[in-house]
Amino acid sequence: MNKQKAKNMLGLAMRAGKIVSGEELVLREIRQQNVPLVFVASDASQNTQKKIKDKGAFYHVTVLDTFTSEEIVQSIGKPRMVVGVVDQGFARRIKELLLEEM
Repeated sequence: MNKQKAKNMLGLAMRAGKIVSGEELVLREIRQQNVPLVFVASDASQNTQKKIKDKGAFYHVTVLDTFTSEEIVQSIGKPRMVVGVVDQGFARRIKELLLEEM
């Protein structure tokens, strides 16, 4: 249930313009420390997952592989494997929803 709420929140962040999507754009934002939360699709290639997770760990950015690429597409309406949440408020709320579920 909370996973669905988190997906809805991700879609809301997209409509509010608080999302960066695409591997290279997200990597750039991680390096500039502009994103507090990043999602990499659980069905993305191992190389992509490792690259994003390693960069996130280095820059102390939370990287989650909670959603599949299909769930990300349903949330933001674009076919993406990597999505970064730019806004602190959206990031905090999405993390809260996902951690409640665990």
